[in-house]
Amino acid sequence: MFTGIVTDVGKLLKVEDRNDGRVLRIGTVYDAASIDMGASITNDGICLTVTDKGNENGQNWFEVFAALETLAVTQVGKWQAGRRVNLERSLKIGDELGGHIVSGHIDGMAEIVDKKETGEQITYTFAVSDAVAPFIAKKGSVALNGTSLTVNDVEGNRFSVHLIPYTVEVTSWGDYGVGDSVNIEIDPMARYAARLFETLGDFRK
Repeated sequence: MFTGIVTDVGKLLKVEDRNDGRVLRIGTVYDAASIDMGASITNDGICLTVTDKGNENGQNWFEVFAALETLAVTQVGKWQAGRRVNLERSLKIGDELGGHIVSGHIDGMAEIVDKKETGEQITYTFAVSDAVAPFIAKKGSVALNGTSLTVNDVEGNRFSVHLIPYTVEVTSWGDYGVGDSVNIEIDPMARYAARLFETLGDFRK
């Protein structure tokens, strides 16, 4: 379980392609000694399991494995060494819930169709698939590349979010422009509400 509050911007150090997926080595400020094997860390919003860790020349790193299913629903298959990655470690009992409940299970991709910069602030507009669009609500929450953000406006299958200077500074959001696609996870509350209405409809038949 996560909150969409990015706690480090890691760097993709190495990629190993295999016939069953990809191994990703991520450089991080997290103390490698504090990362448990098998721990869950979100990488641009994708919950991945730590399979190895270490420290080389003062650089902490951990490795995760992206299976074929992950490659099919995200753009991890296109990631190259040098990419900056938003990271968040899983919640512990007693941690502050600063964003919203995030599972790290990606629902699809959101394409950036507009980017407006005002000083150090950025407003992005995204387009999503018809399957995802009904779950996006004005003033609701959405996780984009692992960042908990509030939806400003919604029109059809497009919506916008506004990033304050602090968010731009402590995430990789400044790297993205029009035409780029990011991972989107809808608010679990919206998913459960939709399922409830679907179930109630079945009972009424």
